[in-house]
Amino acid sequence: MPPHDGPAPQRVAADTDRFNQPRQFQGAQLLCKVSTADTAGALCVFDAHRSGKGGPSLHIHHDQEEWIQVVAGTFDIQVGTEVFHLAAGDSVLAPRGVPHAFAQTSDGPARLLTVYQPAGSIEAFFTEASLLVEQTEEDIERLAQAHGMQIVGPPLRVD
Repeated sequence: MPPHDGPAPQRVAADTDRFNQPRQFQGAQLLCKVSTADTAGALCVFDAHRSGKGGPSLHIHHDQEEWIQVVAGTFDIQVGTEVFHLAAGDSVLAPRGVPHAFAQTSDGPARLLTVYQPAGSIEAFFTEASLLVEQTEEDIERLAQAHGMQIVGPPLRVD
């Protein structure tokens, strides 16, 4: 076999973060499974352990796609003007430039697997956001803009 000149294989155990540094952001513990550094910026994967209903504001990634798969619980996911009701095993793609948001609709713990392609600076965004003391809307909007995203509306309503 020819030598491998790509990234080295990386094993990440269940319920752990790639660098043992989970991030807390908007009601979720974010575990990096594939780092931007692992793929020279081509891809980044997070396992989001959520603790209750709700989710982030409607937003746009200007330079990356976001693929979302529900691992546990139920979620409403808006992409453009369409709202999808997803359960474990279901997934949806939010293309770059298209407004999207999700909200956990089930009680108790839930999980999402999110893939960002290309990775851009999404990993840095989550790291910086998790370091904020209060994570105010203004701080999140400022960070989003600095990392190629734009907040364009409120979070999805959860009844």
